[in-house]
Amino acid sequence: MADSQELISFIAQMTGEANLRVEENLGEGFVRLRVSEAERRQAKHDIQHVEDIVIELLRNARDAGARNIFLAVGKTDSHRTLIVIDDGCGVPVDMQEHIFEARVTSKLETMHMDRWGVHGRGMALFSIRENCESARVVASGEGLGSVFSVVADTDVLPERADQSTWPETAKDEEGRVVVTKGPHNIIRCAAEFALEELHGCEVYVGSVTEIAATLYDRARKGLDASQLLFIDSEGELPVVDRLGYASDAAEFMRIAATLGLELSERTAHRVLAGTIRPLRSVASRLLREKTSRPHDLPVDLSRDRRGLRLSREDVQAFSRQLERDFSYLSERYFLTLAHEPTVRVTRDRITVTFDISKEE
Repeated sequence: MADSQELISFIAQMTGEANLRVEENLGEGFVRLRVSEAERRQAKHDIQHVEDIVIELLRNARDAGARNIFLAVGKTDSHRTLIVIDDGCGVPVDMQEHIFEARVTSKLETMHMDRWGVHGRGMALFSIRENCESARVVASGEGLGSVFSVVADTDVLPERADQSTWPETAKDEEGRVVVTKGPHNIIRCAAEFALEELHGCEVYVGSVTEIAATLYDRARKGLDASQLLFIDSEGELPVVDRLGYASDAAEFMRIAATLGLELSERTAHRVLAGTIRPLRSVASRLLREKTSRPHDLPVDLSRDRRGLRLSREDVQAFSRQLERDFSYLSERYFLTLAHEPTVRVTRDRITVTFDISKEE
């Protein structure tokens, strides 16, 4: 095919490798490359930080045709866990181990050139597994999307100390919104990727609980109840829709576990009750925050005798953040919020009230 040959030549030029060739056709859309350049890209030193893994996992999902990518992040002691769930074309069962082998990637004609270089599905998975405690396909299937789980020891593979700060954005000379400031943490990696793929796919980043709530909310709104009557198990559904099959907390926990999302029973009840809000996409959050409040200035109480004034949007956003942070106490003391935290703003005080529901 002429177009494929032109793309192969282009990739060879961009990588500086004139002899880019396939060593073995593995079938099902995958090949093993022969050339030393591919070997070099797959080498262990290609992954230097946890953030490098994030970019490669996002690119992998994009190259699988994903329109929506969900990144759940967690950390226990020094171990960072990354769960990536996408609605792409999925990984055939026979390839779910092979894609972690050296130099295995999708066929050359399906590769992408982006700001990080040339990339094909599976291209960096060998490097990721070589640098991490574990890297595996949790769930996948042809046409069903994929779930990848990676666990990295941050004592061995470092990450940024500040993993909570969102980056700042601005418009460049061409009018595009780009990241300008902020630590090069996981969130910034996701933000840069989301803006790069602004019209291609949406990225969602949050805790395991937040991602589970987002998946459930989307599935509940998108699934037709009648179609659930004709399936025997959630495994017949795309991975991004499977939580919508759950009828109670126990089933929700079980299905979430098959997606690599470990949840407590209390958290499952909260998700099903709708008390944990779904996430906005990364791009939506960045663009909305940048454009909705361009002229906000802090109130100087020494000059403004009206006292402290907060916009309704800011109070609501603050309340949602407090609700998410409350999970720290709820998981340790078996507490459940009766409703959203109440935020009351007076002249020189902000009062937050958490009403706790009584157990049966």
